[in-house]
Amino acid sequence: MSVTERLPAPPAAEKPAASRGALRRQGQATPVAKATVIFVCTLWIIPTLGLLITSFRTKDDANMLGWWTIFTDPASLGRLTTSAYSEVTAQANLDQAFVNSFAIALPATFIPLLIAAFAAYAFAFMSFPGRNTLFIVIVSLLVVPNYVALVPILQLYGDFGITGTFPAAWLAHIGFGMSLAIYILRNYMATLPKAVLESAKIDGATHFTMFWRLIMPMSVPALASFAIFQFLWVWNDLLIALVFIGPGENEPITVAVKGLMGQQGQGWQMVTAGGFISMIVPILFFLALQRFFVRGLTAGSVKG
Repeated sequence: MSVTERLPAPPAAEKPAASRGALRRQGQATPVAKATVIFVCTLWIIPTLGLLITSFRTKDDANMLGWWTIFTDPASLGRLTTSAYSEVTAQANLDQAFVNSFAIALPATFIPLLIAAFAAYAFAFMSFPGRNTLFIVIVSLLVVPNYVALVPILQLYGDFGITGTFPAAWLAHIGFGMSLAIYILRNYMATLPKAVLESAKIDGATHFTMFWRLIMPMSVPALASFAIFQFLWVWNDLLIALVFIGPGENEPITVAVKGLMGQQGQGWQMVTAGGFISMIVPILFFLALQRFFVRGLTAGSVKG
């Protein structure tokens, strides 16, 4: 037996207790962070909870008592009703308003997404004079308030005779959302590995081929992230819908719900019911694309 075989193995070095505790605590939030998150979530949920409770209360209870009295007055639980939802469905013509909102939101989401994807590819992978200057000009448009352009656009729409139609809302949302779309997609595409494009160029691939077969599949998280933002913005929009479409046969659900409230504020309790009905589609849309949304937020944060 050799000398090395007879010698006992040296004891493994133990990590200090402080280091082991740090490893166990790694990834765990501190009590202060947990308390802060709970506090912020509570502040966010309380108004929504109040609206939900109000949508099931009678008109007299909603006008005379605060929604929080339902927790102090158990007798009010027996007066809860769904009559507000029945009245909203009957008065606001929500079935047609739902169809109109889809007719506005879907094209106003996917058209700027496609155009911005082409522009973002050009800014990220193509060289042309004034590229950086043009990109800065496009991004700087994000600081311009949308409402400053409403009057000139409305006059322009009147000259072309498209006021009150779906294309009027499409063009407005496309123009207002294009800068943000280009900014998000260009920054994401800039993080993609350029070695893949170089290999494709060696194989003779054109820019169009690389865009559709390489860049677009790899950019799905960023595309889904902007699609969620744009769809929620268009679906919940009231200002542009009132200015360019207004009440009528083409009105979206936001205008239909707003019409439930009279000029003197009567009928506001029905607005809460209509608001919750309009929330169904955005929630389902977000849940359907949630996994892509999370990937789009975390992409590029880990290298390797």
